Amino acid sequence: MTSIDEGQPIIVAQDVGKQVPMPGGALTILEGVSFEVKAGERVAILGVSGSGKSTLIGLLAGLDQPSHGRIRLAGEELSALDEDGRARLRGRTVGFVFQTFQLLPGLTALENAMLPLELAGRSDAESAARDLLARVGLAARAHHYPRQLSGGEQQRVALARAFATSPAVLFADEPTGNLDAHTGEKIADLLFDLNREAGTTLVLVTHDERMAARCGRRLHLDAGRLVRDER
Repeated sequence: MTSIDEGQPIIVAQDVGKQVPMPGGALTILEGVSFEVKAGERVAILGVSGSGKSTLIGLLAGLDQPSHGRIRLAGEELSALDEDGRARLRGRTVGFVFQTFQLLPGLTALENAMLPLELAGRSDAESAARDLLARVGLAARAHHYPRQLSGGEQQRVALARAFATSPAVLFADEPTGNLDAHTGEKIADLLFDLNREAGTTLVLVTHDERMAARCGRRLHLDAGRLVRDER
């Protein structure tokens, strides 16, 4: 985990834009987006479909590069790093939770939760992953494969995996989007409980106003621009 003192900027976006080439000319997905996120903040990114939310967190995490502008993550200028450098930074700094779970189908729940710990060279990967699965209520399902788990159970495994390395920043992209309302509420409770316990900075993309209301700050995107910053 990268150490950034609480209250200091852990994410800085300056005039970030993203365009993609299209047959009829460049399509602008984001334009002129600037903000800072302090360590320990919980920030929701809101907007209608196509407003650029998922593109933005992909850029903030270094999964993609902006067409212009600058992004700093945990004190590192992303544009100054090559792909391997960005991957190393993510490995020690970032956790992810996706709408589609993104578990590896050939690995058990335990093996999926162990993966980031093994990549980090942790000798206690198995015991730490077992503890996390117990924390998310899946100790008895450790040796089940994703296809043998419900959607809610798969997302619990994804949460265990995301928090395994005590990331400084957790990016969550519509983490309840593929779940029914009841299951989604339980996953949201678990996400915020784990986040509070770990003291992780949370950047959450959601359509769910109730989830967004549990964050201390809400960034509203419209047609690729940051139009409102509510605290």
